[in-house]
Amino acid sequence: MTDKRAAPAAPSRLMIALAGGCLFGLGLSVSRMIRPEIVLDFLRLRDLGLLLVLGGAAGVTLLVYQLAPRVLRGPLLGGSFDSRPGTLDRRTVVGAALFGAGWGLCGVCPGPALAGLGAGLWPLGWAVLGLSAGAWLHGLYSSR
Repeated sequence: MTDKRAAPAAPSRLMIALAGGCLFGLGLSVSRMIRPEIVLDFLRLRDLGLLLVLGGAAGVTLLVYQLAPRVLRGPLLGGSFDSRPGTLDRRTVVGAALFGAGWGLCGVCPGPALAGLGAGLWPLGWAVLGLSAGAWLHGLYSSR
């Protein structure tokens, strides 16, 4: 039996991942998406400023996903470009509904919650605990 675990990442790869995470967190902070009241105002259609953030992120992602495989031989940090077809089944719809309901109730998404903790918004720790509990329950459910 072969061990299918990935080899530990090189320190340079970890530093690149850390820099990418910091850049992502900075973008979330600058857009004020780490503040639940801003997100809730967006979801209530009172302040549509985050629509620009959403559109910008979707546009850049679409551009990179379309151009990178054509311009580069492979990802910059190794591996290959893979296509993973999505499936729209009952589990996906239920999971999306639960995620959306939680996001709508508290105005916190996983990425902005972690960025908010980094910015000193300690009450977001409750949301991170809830997200962690949900991930743990999903692990228990899906392992059956």
